Amino acid sequence: MSQVTTITCFRFSSFADKFWALSMMQLAHLQLSSIEGSTFYKLMGTGRGDSFNAFPDFSTYILLQVWQSEHVAMGFFARSPIVDRYRKRASEVWTTYMVNLSSHGLWSGVNPFEPTPRDKSAGPVIAITRATIKWQKLIHFWRYVPKSQKDLKANGGLVYTKGMGEVPIVHMATYSVWEDAASLRRFAYESEHHRVAIAKTKALKWYKEELFARFQPICSEGTWEGRSPLEGML
Repeated sequence: MSQVTTITCFRFSSFADKFWALSMMQLAHLQLSSIEGSTFYKLMGTGRGDSFNAFPDFSTYILLQVWQSEHVAMGFFARSPIVDRYRKRASEVWTTYMVNLSSHGLWSGVNPFEPTPRDKSAGPVIAITRATIKWQKLIHFWRYVPKSQKDLKANGGLVYTKGMGEVPIVHMATYSVWEDAASLRRFAYESEHHRVAIAKTKALKWYKEELFARFQPICSEGTWEGRSPLEGML
């Protein structure tokens, strides 16, 4: 069996549904932590706009789960009562199944992703970055965020991106979907502001913990903003 990771985006429209989703950030953990075949999960809020932002977006939440196999993951989404509850409340749900290509660093003290050998030469790529920011570095970090993301949307090949995290301000993560690996590399290593951000991270030691992981999506279910973002790409 090969490990599979899923990432599910939930969008909520009404005030009542947004309040319910916010309450589930506390109440859902009892069920999510005891799912058979799940080896790791994170239920996260998101920031306003496309990338990470200190101000919350109460309409969007993201559930990341790591599974022992694709079969186990599909069974969860087909039969889980908690998924049904989210679907009934959400105005949109989008789930992507993916296998890990590479992963470096730690998330809550562990690296939950096991790389699976795959053809990396073509097709869409998903990147997840995550960090715990040191308390004494918070002001300096968030002051630089707008500049570090300046080249993101101008970079060709970006399909979707969203900032997310378990705890606002302190935990920062990004989820980005790219048309191919070359597009991701151009942003990561060629865009001026992002290269400077990487250098500052190393020099100023902003992070207590950090992780960077790259994935290959294998299937996608649902819609986001009225369409399937990976349609025709898998």
